[in-house]
Amino acid sequence: MSPKPSFPFPIRTIANDKVKLLPFTADRHADAYFTQTVSHPELYVHMPTGPFVRKEEFIEQLLEKTTLQDPGWFTYAVIDKTRQASAEDDEGELAGMISFLNTSAAHMSTEIGCIVILPPFHRTHVTTNAAGLMLQFALNSPIDGGLDLRRVVWQVSSMNAASIRVAERLGFHQEGLLRWHFVFPNAIQMGKVGNGRALPPGCSEHDLGRDTVVFSMYWGRLATRNACKGRRGYDTEKVRVW
Repeated sequence: MSPKPSFPFPIRTIANDKVKLLPFTADRHADAYFTQTVSHPELYVHMPTGPFVRKEEFIEQLLEKTTLQDPGWFTYAVIDKTRQASAEDDEGELAGMISFLNTSAAHMSTEIGCIVILPPFHRTHVTTNAAGLMLQFALNSPIDGGLDLRRVVWQVSSMNAASIRVAERLGFHQEGLLRWHFVFPNAIQMGKVGNGRALPPGCSEHDLGRDTVVFSMYWGRLATRNACKGRRGYDTEKVRVW
């Protein structure tokens, strides 16, 4: 694999009593991840990437081109600590992946995205806890083990109701809608979901467009977010960073 460029902030393991986030590595996590996603192309219907038919394709097209080449991108493995120890982690089972992307040290900002939770962990505590840990790590002060960023973005397809609900549950503020934000080439063949509107003249009949809803959490909302803790469905009291 290509060497990892310098991510602009320290990479640490983050955990609470239910979920642990640690660096996603191909050697330890790719086999289990691919085995549990290859028969579920619907996991990628709202994303510009995927689905993948070979493990090597997943590593090359996702891990290599993002977390291993883009200095603003870092991918975590999500571990469900309520499950038994596994080959992927001695504290639980691999439950998916989640990333920081479009990260900027100059602007003290990042985005939480490229979230894929494995099917056995849908409708559990995993998604909300994993995203909540990322959010806390990004916005908390260094005294509390955080990065002390000013802004965290959450971008989601306008057709992805489940992800919109997670953003709202975490207290993100909706900023707007980016119409025709992405083009999904060969979207029909790839099983993608578009924005539900007719394509502009001259577009390939095989393509689809995506509208993106933009949410954010920023330092000015931090007091309100903390005042509402306990209502978001993830454990805010026992976060550990190392």
